[in-house]
Amino acid sequence: MNNTDPFPSPLPQAAEGQKAFGVYIHWPLCLSKCPYCDFNSHVRRAGIDEARFARAFTAEIAATAARVPGRTVSTVFFGGGTPSLMQPATVAGVLDALARHWRIASNVEVTLEANPTSVEAARFRDYRLAGVNRVSLGVQALDDRALTELGRLHSAREALAALAVARRNFDRYSFDLIYARPGQTPQDWTSELEQAIAETGEHLSLYQLTVEPDTPFAALYAAGKLATPDEDTARALYDVTQEVCAAHGLPAYEISNHARPGAECRHNLVYWRAQEYAGIGAGAHGRLDIDGVRRATATEKNPEAWLMRVENHGHGLVTDDALTREEMADEFLLMGLRLAEGIDPSHYAALTGRPLDAERIAALREHGLVETTATGRLRVSLPGFPVLDAVVADLAA
Repeated sequence: MNNTDPFPSPLPQAAEGQKAFGVYIHWPLCLSKCPYCDFNSHVRRAGIDEARFARAFTAEIAATAARVPGRTVSTVFFGGGTPSLMQPATVAGVLDALARHWRIASNVEVTLEANPTSVEAARFRDYRLAGVNRVSLGVQALDDRALTELGRLHSAREALAALAVARRNFDRYSFDLIYARPGQTPQDWTSELEQAIAETGEHLSLYQLTVEPDTPFAALYAAGKLATPDEDTARALYDVTQEVCAAHGLPAYEISNHARPGAECRHNLVYWRAQEYAGIGAGAHGRLDIDGVRRATATEKNPEAWLMRVENHGHGLVTDDALTREEMADEFLLMGLRLAEGIDPSHYAALTGRPLDAERIAALREHGLVETTATGRLRVSLPGFPVLDAVVADLAA
């Protein structure tokens, strides 16, 4: 693609019709809870029985593999929480358990999320030896004041040092930044983003700050103590993100993710392409295809309750629902239209037994919110991404 096009060409990995199987491993514990975070993460001041968690991971992998045998694992993602709090031996044990129960693709992608502190970065070499081949660092900002406001425990200097360690140990690495922070201007963000691009090799995840319900930031916002950028500024920050990244060869391949062509996070593509994945660990979600039926699974969120469920039943499942064709189609739209490659409308028609409404597509196209590629794929346009939820709701209606 040329640098003026904010969208990449269709991604080279498997698309909707081809099989992929991912495994998500959730480590639910953190050293502290960030005030913006609504993920299933927990702080425990007492010691953590990591060996107990390792045994539970192994048991839940075995139980899941008994339901979906014969799979070939194409991607593994250790998320959280803060997975880099795990000992490398625990990570190795989980990967060994996966290999005992499923085939492992020769080009498997194994990602581990990590905090950029010196303590956790010191483990990177051992994670690599354990089988991790990609790390994703939760940098969040390259400004110390912003890091303090975001509740992060590292400094900008520590983050840059951790990135240097990641470069030495991994061919593939990525990091996250949060923008549209209180008081942030487009000029500030341009400078920070260009610094970030100079540090990254192939991939950046760039998220607009959102005030999630039931978080400390939500309470501050309600009390008038947290001022986020107004709508015009937020849009300008979004536009800066697209323009600067595209100009440096990291176009958006998903609404919040930017990569050099071929360097996309393959595990996340499993989600966005509505493919099959297993969720292991407290609060993990999965989508499993069993006897021709897609099942939506979720495990107990509380870490201690999850451990007890696994020890008593072999798994921590609390949800195991068969999805209807309409529900599958809705997920296909919701996830697939996040991607710059868009979706194949014929796949939607195969799921629902009816095509997408041509009049709705025409109306959205007239407003510049969607477009059809030369290969017939439907995708959201650059102006449409900021109102993605409304576009998906219109098409799904």
